[in-house]
Amino acid sequence: MTIYQHFRQDEKEFVDNVLQWRGQVENQYAPRRTDFLDPRQQYIVQSIIGHSQDVLLSFSPEHAERKRALLYPSYFEPEEEDFGIRLFEIEYPDKFVTIEHRQVLGSIMSLGLKREKFGDILSDDNKVQLILAEEISEYVRMELIQIGKAKVSLREVPYTELIKTREEWQEKVATVSSLRLDVVLAAIYNISRQKALTYIRGKLVKLNWKITENPSMEVEAGDVISARGFGRSKLISIEGRTKREKWRISLGVLK
Repeated sequence: MTIYQHFRQDEKEFVDNVLQWRGQVENQYAPRRTDFLDPRQQYIVQSIIGHSQDVLLSFSPEHAERKRALLYPSYFEPEEEDFGIRLFEIEYPDKFVTIEHRQVLGSIMSLGLKREKFGDILSDDNKVQLILAEEISEYVRMELIQIGKAKVSLREVPYTELIKTREEWQEKVATVSSLRLDVVLAAIYNISRQKALTYIRGKLVKLNWKITENPSMEVEAGDVISARGFGRSKLISIEGRTKREKWRISLGVLK
């Protein structure tokens, strides 16, 4: 059995990256910092590095969804600055305009940045925060001057001011004929399978934070699914087969 059998085929490249990072730390006896990783990628890194005595692992920021990983030898004691993360608050005329998550994301991506170079976009009432990799933070601070119709500027703030979000999941149980993505998607949002197929083939569905156009991909426990206009959901657990040979599954939909 190879390590790849534990992960999906489309995750092979990322698994190779993790193995390369581990090798670098072992051979160079020096820490290796990653870009921001989504929760699925964090899980893969954790699974591969495991409880090794030679290569240790930490993630930051603690209360964020997207985190940077630090792989390091046993002698090394990581400090906050080793993760290379800076927190900014977006200042804008909040009495006159409102800026939304999708607008912030679109404006940052329009600067030519890869998604891996910035972390969570956080909001609470009119306050909006942005977590950036330090290597691109000054560039973003200079170039991000408008979001939507609002003129904006970035002000660095300490981690103690980080907005902490709490996700609330509404759970439900469903019975499905198979664990195909289109079948599970239809069950989650109470739509027809044909409509689920249309969304998937229209690149409107993400599985574990990646757009997928493969409706036959099998969903596993712990997988996170999102469809544009419907929000985020996850397959909490697979309870087993019913007498009619259908799958009984437990689902969570983000409120």
